[in-house]
Amino acid sequence: MKDVYQEALKLHEEHEGKIEVSLKVACENAADLSLAYTPGVAQPCREIAQNKDDVYKYTWKSHSVAVVSDGTAVLGLGDIGPEAALPVMEGKALLFKRFAGIDAIPLCLDTKDPDEIVEIVKKIAPTFGGINLEDISAPRCVEIERRLINECSIPVFHDDQHGTAIVLTSALMNALKVVNKKPEDIKVVISGTGAAGSSIIKMIHSLGVKTIYAFNINGIVIKDDYDQYDFLVKELTEITNPDNKRMTLKEAMVGADVFIGVSAPKLVTKEMVESMNEGNIVFPMANPEPEITYALAKEAGATIVGTGRSDFPNQINNVLAFPGLFKGALSVRATKITEGMKLAAAKGLASLVDDSDLNADHIIVSAFDPRVADTVAKAVADEAIKEGVIHD
Repeated sequence: MKDVYQEALKLHEEHEGKIEVSLKVACENAADLSLAYTPGVAQPCREIAQNKDDVYKYTWKSHSVAVVSDGTAVLGLGDIGPEAALPVMEGKALLFKRFAGIDAIPLCLDTKDPDEIVEIVKKIAPTFGGINLEDISAPRCVEIERRLINECSIPVFHDDQHGTAIVLTSALMNALKVVNKKPEDIKVVISGTGAAGSSIIKMIHSLGVKTIYAFNINGIVIKDDYDQYDFLVKELTEITNPDNKRMTLKEAMVGADVFIGVSAPKLVTKEMVESMNEGNIVFPMANPEPEITYALAKEAGATIVGTGRSDFPNQINNVLAFPGLFKGALSVRATKITEGMKLAAAKGLASLVDDSDLNADHIIVSAFDPRVADTVAKAVADEAIKEGVIHD
């Protein structure tokens, strides 16, 4: 079996990265040059100076995204810095182009200061149609995203938070159909209250899930400990632990219908899964090693298991969400990406698995299903128009 790390290293060295700039128009002679550059380029400049919205008509703004990171939370590698983060941001740009035809530029910033990051992104915003924040540590990432949403007139989206939440919610919707349960009737236990975990909790709550117990490194989220939490976890006390009960993860798993993990390896045992209700759903997604392995979860009797891995059924992969999400937002010149647009993306994605094809090993489509980006894009665009969050 090939060593994927060495093979990837060889690929990156051979090509010196994964992306490049290509030309859309000819530049072979003086006539071409006079149209693409001076003197002809002056005319689109004049048009845009008269009407700023014409920048969408005459430049790449309508199909471009900046992928912005400070390198503080890169994959499972942690705070490795902006230079070391660049291969991942190049990869993100590759995915935007491959799956949605969007031109994306990686921008790795040599600062961890939220104020500086916000200011830099605001200054570059005129060049791009949208901003994809990536691999910025929590809770800073939430603060940065919220400020930029309020201060920019183009869509800003932190994929590590909401991309995972969209795909997970989509998978949960279809999984509940398989086990014949409704969101309002289930008990969900989630391990991890950072960027992804907090967004998942909010999204499944908006889906209709009423009973959610959230855990982090300090134990269960509970109103009694409100003053000890950062602003992100404080918000979760309003929609989790409805009976305000202090318990361990093991105790919470008894009688649970769903487990969701976005935290750390080996936190869930076989016995804990065995204590869940019949028709249970287990989503262990810690990277690179999950809270419980796929094999052990199935051995423990889990009805449906979904992970972040491509070598097991039901992969929860962000690439199912963010390309189509931005494609839809850009297509209608959305000013922001709302909670409603995220939920619409999840529902659109879920719809791609026909009820007749649903089963325990097939609750979500492959990232290479050619319908994904356009289906998600249409759902997002329709919701943006419905909510009126588009440029006039």
